[in-house]
Amino acid sequence: MLVELGHFALVLALVVAVLQFIVPIIGVWRGHAGAQSVARNAAYLQLLLLLFSFGMLTLAFINNDFTIDYVARQSNTMLPVWYKVSAVWGGHEGSLLLWALVLALWSSAVARFSRSLPRDMIARVLAILGSISVAFMLFILLTSNPFRRLLPDFPPDGNDLNPLLQDPGLIFHPPMLYMGYVGFAVPFAFALAGLMGGRLDSAWARWSRPWTVAAWCFLTVGIALGSWWAYYELGWGGWWFWDPVENASFMPWLAGTALIHSLAVTEKRGVFKAWTVMLAIIAFALSLLGTFLVRSGVLTSVHAFASDPERGLFVLGILAVVIGGSLTLFAVRAGMLANESRYELVSREMFLLLNNLILLTATTVVFLGTLFPLVADAFNLGKISVGPPYFNLLFVPLTLMLMAFMALGPQANWKRHDARALLQPYGKILGAAIVVGVAIPLLVFARAGVGVILASVLSCWVVISAARDVVVKVRTARAGVLAGLRRLSRSYVGMQLAHLGLVVTVLGVAFTSMYSIERDVRMAPGDSATVNEYRFVFQGVEEHTGPNYSAVRGTMQVFRGDQEIAVMHPEKRFYFVQRNSMTEAAIDAGLFRDLYVAMGEPLDGDAWAVRLYHKPFVRWIWLGALLMAAGGLLAASDRRYRLKVKQDVVVTAEKVAG
Repeated sequence: MLVELGHFALVLALVVAVLQFIVPIIGVWRGHAGAQSVARNAAYLQLLLLLFSFGMLTLAFINNDFTIDYVARQSNTMLPVWYKVSAVWGGHEGSLLLWALVLALWSSAVARFSRSLPRDMIARVLAILGSISVAFMLFILLTSNPFRRLLPDFPPDGNDLNPLLQDPGLIFHPPMLYMGYVGFAVPFAFALAGLMGGRLDSAWARWSRPWTVAAWCFLTVGIALGSWWAYYELGWGGWWFWDPVENASFMPWLAGTALIHSLAVTEKRGVFKAWTVMLAIIAFALSLLGTFLVRSGVLTSVHAFASDPERGLFVLGILAVVIGGSLTLFAVRAGMLANESRYELVSREMFLLLNNLILLTATTVVFLGTLFPLVADAFNLGKISVGPPYFNLLFVPLTLMLMAFMALGPQANWKRHDARALLQPYGKILGAAIVVGVAIPLLVFARAGVGVILASVLSCWVVISAARDVVVKVRTARAGVLAGLRRLSRSYVGMQLAHLGLVVTVLGVAFTSMYSIERDVRMAPGDSATVNEYRFVFQGVEEHTGPNYSAVRGTMQVFRGDQEIAVMHPEKRFYFVQRNSMTEAAIDAGLFRDLYVAMGEPLDGDAWAVRLYHKPFVRWIWLGALLMAAGGLLAASDRRYRLKVKQDVVVTAEKVAG
């Protein structure tokens, strides 16, 4: 009965989404305030209904209701309860219900925290979000219903969750990633609402920017969690594989990064309007493309959920309508997107334009590398593989180029800056960056390649430039160091923190890629192997039984000199239901290095194939991502957004009254 109630709530949520889409649009067209206000109430009601529906599906998993096809395929009586909960979104149908729920959360957040915006503007925004909800709930109910019964024959114990997904990473990674993915629907809705209402000014950019930054922060953390999960779960010691599904989340992140910077220019100077609207469309379109890639069956990946082409065609139809409709509206309204001011070659606007061009080029590189094999296969051009060499060859130089300009952009004035005055202090900064940047890898690792030196020098270039800019701003305040620091706005501090996060990630990538050491060894009890300055001593294995698996657990002592620094326990697990073997790596983590041990297959006697890694600075990759997200959230919380939104509304009301 509870399952039927959950299904009924989902159907009601679809009806409410239709009302949220249609009624406010009619209200705006006819100037009816009551019809426009329906948007907020519909957003709240839709959220409540989807929460109830999602809760009923979760209860079905907890109660082992295997009369539901989706529960039977994704769960088992022996599955621990926390994995039963995360299994709700571990497959295709449940992940789509999560997608719809997250969209309802964003819609309700917009309804709640945009009360000071003009009624017609917020009505359009919520109506557009409602239309997206309609499309995805139709998708769920028509092709991917998670409440479909499996009667009269159903498995008594269930099929079990994929062992790869029986990990804490499944609890946190997909919800966080979806918050970012789906969050880009909000700036997309603001862009279309601005086009529809004929209002694409600085106030519009100011309203859109905090929502864009918030979605970007969630996506940043989601991608970092996915990278960390792959690192410790797959047993390969890698943190990024340029997997097509990894790329599917990375493309909207790159476009979203460009959008954040473009919104800053539109807000401050009233330029880049067309560019900003286009980036909002591209970012959300790439989010939908990621949904299509994961659920269409066109990809073979450990991340992919579905293998049903009909479902893929439905998502492709949604993508076509979104892109086609938004670009048509963009073309019709192109005349209203003229710049409000001018800028010169040396200016902050120009540096941010270069930033956008580099980021969009990087997005294109990833897009082509991801989709070209699919297009070639579709046209019978043969099986073409595009792997890490392609991405590294093209993407790495773009990243280094971005860092080179990133140091100059924040220092330049809006509209115009004298080139000589701008570059004058940078001779010394460049010299210091070269000296320190070359010294760091040589002092830490005693050797350095060209790529590592470039990454290190450019990282120092960004950090020293940012430090100089902070010092200049604090001195200009003339109120003491502490008072000057307190006067720095949250948006400025957040920007610098996010840039620092990128530097930390780039250094982590460069150092771990260049200096990681891997050894594949045969080890019997009592054997030892040395990796860098660490000695690994294998003590043997013992049997271990988990809730739904049996395991062979190894014991590995690690010594540095004569001092024991860690005891590690890698495992080889065998899952009873799906009869799959999984490697569970053991990791001794540190800020400056990870020691990583993974057990392979048993060999003759008591020996095992063992893989040992020393991975310096690998944690900096995820630390940098957290710093970027923290910087973004700090910038989005800047008080000036709340104050200026109220001022914008007052100005709008005065114009209407006049």
